Amino acid sequence: MTKIDLSSFQRANEAVFYLRAKLPETLQRPQVAIVCGSGLGGLADTIQPESRIEFDYASIPHFPRSTVVGHAGKLVFGLLGQKIPAVLMVGRAHYYEGHSIDQVAFPIRVFKRLQVDTVVLTNAAGGLNSEYAVGDIVLLNDHIFLAGLAGTHPLRGPNEEEFGVRFPPLSDAYDLDLRRHVHQSWKKVISPESKRKLHEGVYAFCGGPTYETRAESRMLRMLGADVVGMSTVPEIVTARHCGLRVLAFSLVTNKAVLSPVPRGDDNLLQNKAAGELSALLEEGMAGHEEVLEAGRAAAIDMQKLVVETLVDVFDQV
Repeated sequence: MTKIDLSSFQRANEAVFYLRAKLPETLQRPQVAIVCGSGLGGLADTIQPESRIEFDYASIPHFPRSTVVGHAGKLVFGLLGQKIPAVLMVGRAHYYEGHSIDQVAFPIRVFKRLQVDTVVLTNAAGGLNSEYAVGDIVLLNDHIFLAGLAGTHPLRGPNEEEFGVRFPPLSDAYDLDLRRHVHQSWKKVISPESKRKLHEGVYAFCGGPTYETRAESRMLRMLGADVVGMSTVPEIVTARHCGLRVLAFSLVTNKAVLSPVPRGDDNLLQNKAAGELSALLEEGMAGHEEVLEAGRAAAIDMQKLVVETLVDVFDQV
């Protein structure tokens, strides 16, 4: 039998058909979708327990599976606050796991077919801006997508008019009204005594899974990036192609090392032991457990901010 390649639109419809067959009427058309990044799966705990319905990614037709620690791989439906029907991705698929860039973005197309209006994306990121501290939250207002500029792009190939136009603009990708609500909500949920800060900044997407070198970090900072990570941008590009409103947050879980690598001919290093040299290179080095720990420490504030913002937005709709 000849294998028939389905379009993204057809695959998304099959996934939606499967989900709606198992969902009550009140949850079949969620207003908002939330993508929970590394260490931020606790956002799903903000769903009212009595309304919560879960699906493993493996059970949903065509849905990409996550294999990364800290990404549970569940799609959670339920009511956020008192009355907002929502769907949450507890963990996401990444390009570095071996998924195509189209597969990474596929859940966003499912959200579009579910008739979601707004998508909120969260991630753990390395801080490039020297003013950012570990545990700070960055409200994204722009991005740098070097892979996309080079052709690794979720919209590459025949355009599917059911989702959007051939050449979507991205100068308005990060919804200004939603960002205004975030700043208003921050004042309500975060104590003035808190050391945690809210910034607005630019996110740079890198394919991973390696963390950036010092030279790469300096380059990205020179280009105008404030944080760097391995997700989110392909989803945002796809969301805007689908006409969805976008709100995105980065949690700064480590500070990228921008200082140059020590030179081997530095006279000050000639009498140091090998262990001391290794310590110099390891200073500030990022690790996945560090990312998860920083996520755990800041998760409560992130949850409060996201929920308060969405309740404020949809109470006015």
